[in-house]
Amino acid sequence: MPRWVEVARGLCGRAHGSLASGAWARLTRFLTPPLPSMLLEIVAYSYASALAAQQGGADRVELCENTAEGGTTPSLGTLEATRALPGLKLHVMIRPRGGDFLYTDAEFRIMLREIAIAKAAGADGVVLGLLNPDATVDLERTRTLVQAAAGMSVTFHRAFDWAADPAAALEAIIAAGCHRVLTSGQAPNALAGADLIARLVRQAGDRCTILAGGGVSETNVGELVRRTGVREVHASLRGIQGTRMTIRPPSVSLGAAPDWPADAIPVADQARVAKVKALLG
Repeated sequence: MPRWVEVARGLCGRAHGSLASGAWARLTRFLTPPLPSMLLEIVAYSYASALAAQQGGADRVELCENTAEGGTTPSLGTLEATRALPGLKLHVMIRPRGGDFLYTDAEFRIMLREIAIAKAAGADGVVLGLLNPDATVDLERTRTLVQAAAGMSVTFHRAFDWAADPAAALEAIIAAGCHRVLTSGQAPNALAGADLIARLVRQAGDRCTILAGGGVSETNVGELVRRTGVREVHASLRGIQGTRMTIRPPSVSLGAAPDWPADAIPVADQARVAKVKALLG
C-alpha cells in the first residue's frame, strides 16, 4: 500500500464510527481517478438496426449494408436517416464490394468519393481497410483515405484479421493515421482471440484504440473486457424480425444468408443492446 494511503487512512481513523468510514470513502472518491467509460458500438445493416441500437443505449453504430458479405457501404438515404437519430455517433463503412480487401484503382476512387459523401452527410467517422497481395497493410492508400477523411474518426476494420503479421499491421495502421482497429484477434470470435487482442492493446498504448468485435454477446462481454483490457466493444446483437406479409414467398432464394428465412429481416435486438450496455456500465 502506498505510504500516502496509510497516512490518509490513519488520519481518517482518528474520527469515530460512521464519521471515520465516511471520511475515508470521500477521500478515496476524490483521490481515485474514475475508470474510463466503456463504449458499445453496434454494427447496423439497416436504419431499423440503427434505431434499435439507439433506443437500446448504444454509443455508436457502424452503418453498412449487405450482411451476407460482411458489410458494404450503405446508401445515402440510409446514412442521412441514421444521422438524424439523436445522441448516436455514426461511423460509416467504406467498402465498395464484398470479398477481399485488395482494391483496383477504380474501386479506390469509389472509396474516396464515398468518404466525401459520408463527410458531407455529417458522419462522425468512417470504417475501412486495405491490404496488399502479401497480406500486409496497404499503407500508402490507407494514408490517402485517412487524409480524405480529415475531421472524422477512422477505424481500420477486420481486414486486419487477414493480415499476415498482426504486430506489423498495427504499426502500419498507426503510421497511416487511423484512430482505431476493429479485430477479433485473428480468431473466429473475439473471445477466442482474447490473448492477441490483449497484446495489441498493450502494443497500441495510447496511440490507437483497439475495438474488440466478433461474436460479442451478453454472455461473454464481461470476460472479454477482463481478459483484454479493451475500452470499446463491437457487436451485432442481432435478432430476426419475422415478415408481416400475409402471403409467404415461394421456395425461391433471392440471395438471403443461409441462417435465416429469405423473408425475415435481420435487425439489432434492442433488449440485447440494453443488456450489454448495462453490463459495460
